[in-house]
Amino acid sequence: MPMGMKKTSGGRKSRKTSKNKEEERKYPKVQVLIDVCKEVFQNCGPGIVPTPENIQRLKDVMDGMTEADVGLGQTMQIFWPQWTHKFPYISYIKVYECDKFSIGVFCLPPSAVIPLHNHPGMTVLCKLLFGKMYVNSFDWVKAADSPNENGVFSTEPLKIVNSGKLDSDFNASPADGVIPAGALRLANTKVDSDVCAPCNTSVLYPADGGNLHAITARTACAFLDVLGPPYCDPQGRHCTYYRKYPFSSLPVVGMESVPEEQRKDYAWLQETDKAEGSLIYGRNYRGPEILPES
Repeated sequence: MPMGMKKTSGGRKSRKTSKNKEEERKYPKVQVLIDVCKEVFQNCGPGIVPTPENIQRLKDVMDGMTEADVGLGQTMQIFWPQWTHKFPYISYIKVYECDKFSIGVFCLPPSAVIPLHNHPGMTVLCKLLFGKMYVNSFDWVKAADSPNENGVFSTEPLKIVNSGKLDSDFNASPADGVIPAGALRLANTKVDSDVCAPCNTSVLYPADGGNLHAITARTACAFLDVLGPPYCDPQGRHCTYYRKYPFSSLPVVGMESVPEEQRKDYAWLQETDKAEGSLIYGRNYRGPEILPES
């Protein structure tokens, strides 16, 4: 069937009207996403999750988007391998931002790393536009998750004053192999696998779904990110980074009650100011035109 043609209910073919074509030019998919976000997040805020129906509305729009809908091509220089850096640079393109939500695109060359971090009070929708990436995500363990009465799954952070020599299974292990003094908190693994495009949009909620995550690019890749609400330091929504330590590394009371095969599902997370990963550089949005605010 020729492009621009469609079958009518009677089986006849008719060309799209010039009005319809104008509407398509006027409302590209990225504009539709912005408009839906405005409606969905209008009455939301920190810790307030949109209704399942509204989440599905956002997913329906994002699931149908590709890199071309935000002005990207897989052969662009920002996706080329970078052999001169331990962690290749990442480009971030801000598409739209207001006090209710933000829309952006992360562009990762091969081996680029976004270190383990959180999204406090946020609902996050992420759509991999192309490529392959490894995702390791966690949720904080809740008191109701405890399988025993010994408190091993307590929500209270574990205070470390002077630990023994332990190895981290995350890239950012301390130079001397010792967990630094500070508080560690128990987390439950949500995702520990590769994600390949094409795939559907994933959702991270304030308290579940993998609110804390780390990403490593297996190949050049790009993903669309929607945050509601966005990070805001004055309002206390900081991006906090973490180091990860295996659950079995710390001999805590009650650990023996957790079967050995289940211990890999948990990890100790510790806040850190020295997250090792790629530097992220902002770039201008050059995709389809976004309508000015009315």
